[in-house]
Amino acid sequence: MSKTNTFETDILALIFTNVACPSLGDSAGLQPAAVDGSLWIGLWAADPTDAGLMTGEASYGGYARVDVARTAAAWDVSNGVAANLNAITFPAATGGATTATHFGIMADASLVNSYMFYAGALTGSLAITSGITPQFAAGTLTITED
Repeated sequence: MSKTNTFETDILALIFTNVACPSLGDSAGLQPAAVDGSLWIGLWAADPTDAGLMTGEASYGGYARVDVARTAAAWDVSNGVAANLNAITFPAATGGATTATHFGIMADASLVNSYMFYAGALTGSLAITSGITPQFAAGTLTITED
């Protein structure tokens, strides 16, 4: 069983752009948060799986999750897909090395014990060594509900 296309888009809009999900709950729908807040994007060296495992997150020198606002200025949501409208740029590696294979979308910046909303494989692995600045170009981080 799957969600309808309209509901898939509405759920993504609630999560990524903080707008109400109509017709869910009371007559006003499932309401957005009072403050937009941010989603935190992270890189993983292993599949975090549907369990949202925190082990395997990137650990190169200088690494940190990147916050992206939950707004229509930061995310495009249509036809069951959410995509970043601007580049998402991670801190440059200052040492160490990680080969990123997956991404995660998290509730906060904490490197451990965070809530993971979505995770997925990168199109290809990315070897991150000193001087490399990982980035998702605009429109390349896509999340599909189905």
